[in-house]
Amino acid sequence: MMKPVVKVEGQVGTLVLVGQFDFNLHKDFRLSSQELLENPAVQEIQVDFDQVPFLDSSALGMLLLLKERATSQKKSMSLINCRDTVLQVLEIACFNKMFTIK
Repeated sequence: MMKPVVKVEGQVGTLVLVGQFDFNLHKDFRLSSQELLENPAVQEIQVDFDQVPFLDSSALGMLLLLKERATSQKKSMSLINCRDTVLQVLEIACFNKMFTIK
């Protein structure tokens, strides 16, 4: 798994994930998302799953934590470019009710 790539365009900050999204990514995910949370220009945080074939329960926990932190800073958050396998996991966990999935 590669480190998440952080991109900022205008008010949108994107966290691009590459490879399996699991507990091994915990530290890198936290550091990368912190960068977006601390950027005053960023109003929306997008997590890009285009290159993620799989995520596990620890990944779900990381997403929930990021959403809480984003909400507390009045930033919106969405999950984008999810593959079918990822979508299935998100739907089983009812994340489609908690997150905007584009």
